[in-house]
Amino acid sequence: MSTDPEAVRAGVAATRERIDAACARAGREPGVVEIVAAVKYLAVEDLPLLHAAGVRRVGENRTDQLLAKQAACGDLFTWDFIGHLQSRKVKDIAGRVDLIHSLSTASTAAQVDGRSPAPQDVLVEVNTARDPDKEGVAPEDLDAFLELLAPLANVAVRGLMTMPAFATEPEASRGAFAELRALAARAAERWAGTHAFGHLSMGTSQDFEVAVEEGATLVRVGSVLLGR
Repeated sequence: MSTDPEAVRAGVAATRERIDAACARAGREPGVVEIVAAVKYLAVEDLPLLHAAGVRRVGENRTDQLLAKQAACGDLFTWDFIGHLQSRKVKDIAGRVDLIHSLSTASTAAQVDGRSPAPQDVLVEVNTARDPDKEGVAPEDLDAFLELLAPLANVAVRGLMTMPAFATEPEASRGAFAELRALAARAAERWAGTHAFGHLSMGTSQDFEVAVEEGATLVRVGSVLLGR
């Protein structure tokens, strides 16, 4: 499917308007929420359309595609990794992305620490769905995982991320988003001076407005930006 530049401009503008409206409903300033364009299904040659529409941060789920897209359009964007990160793939992206959204295992954390040339900003993925088939640290294990990360000089925790259980109605995700916000608030108090929790990465194309109302600072959206 070809990508229409005007549809992208309209999609990005409409998404920003929806974010601003959600911020207003929650009494938040709209500038605290940033769009992370999920580009898994977007061809390399179409990425400049996002830049032209005002998007400055993109996220890729696959390490090989991130490297290919970064090689072609690296200077246009800030690059994040938003997919499941296997420990054996850390060597491909450590130090090449601004933010890893999906740290959730001790083995991957050790690889990030050992392979990053400087402290790598990460978000800890929390399995608020409590789904054994989903990645992420169980909410009740978050504190222990943060303790494990504390001595790792090249792992810089900047917040939390979650993927709620699949639902057809956006409102069904609210509980998971609210729980992540509460977990971050408690962790910020417990780990002040060691870890930071300024970012909450939550919300996708189907439920990002609810995520913004519940405190998201980063929304990972794809199809809505393309006018699809």
